[in-house]
Amino acid sequence: MLRKKNRLKPIIVDTNVVFSALLGKNKALRDKLLEMEHAFYSCKFIMVELFKYKEKIQKYSTLPEEAILELLYNLLKNIHFVDEYSLTPTSLKQAYDLCHDIDEKNIPFIALTIELNGLLWTYDKKLKQCLENKGFYAFW
Repeated sequence: MLRKKNRLKPIIVDTNVVFSALLGKNKALRDKLLEMEHAFYSCKFIMVELFKYKEKIQKYSTLPEEAILELLYNLLKNIHFVDEYSLTPTSLKQAYDLCHDIDEKNIPFIALTIELNGLLWTYDKKLKQCLENKGFYAFW
């Protein structure tokens, strides 16, 4: 039997979503990231952020270190990573205009959302509010 092609919009996963999953407090969030129903995408920059805050993740997680690493491995298997350098200048410029005054680290995630005509999954309330104020509503 052939599987029907998933016609759902791509979901662009922001770093704070993966952080939240690794803290171990929200099983529903982890399950959502581990399911194959959606096409999850993210920027390779997420790896830098995860590495930068690895001690903080370990400190605040309810999971033991081995479980964090296993969960991280499984989460990353379900995310398609896009090199920021492959994003078009047009989507990067649009993303810059939308969020340079909020947090420039979000530019690649927003550019990827624009480029893939996807939905941004973020828990950054300030970012979301500022983007909505500028007419950007592509959130999941």
